Amino acid sequence: MNQTRRDVFQAISDPTRREIIGLLARHSLNLNKVADHFTMSRPAVAKHIRILTECGLVIVQTRGRETYCQADLKGLKQVSEWANTYQEFWNDKLDALERLLDEDPSDENL
Repeated sequence: MNQTRRDVFQAISDPTRREIIGLLARHSLNLNKVADHFTMSRPAVAKHIRILTECGLVIVQTRGRETYCQADLKGLKQVSEWANTYQEFWNDKLDALERLLDEDPSDENL
């Protein structure tokens, strides 16, 4: 089966997919149980699951007649690393602002 590898950022850009990841991060669920959490159709939920699978955030296994989904959160490491870059940037900017605000204005008169 030839699967397209999707970008993890594409997967988490959708609020429904983020909610699915949250559900599956707690425990493995069959596809019907995942679909029960949403007002959309089961095929629509299955499409979201397929996208999450293609980007490596969900693992789907068939056990008998049931299809089970579980989160594989290792793929979120890329997102975490990207976000940490900006966290460091803003921490540096806020530290500089704090130093500026902490300067004693009376020191300038000396």
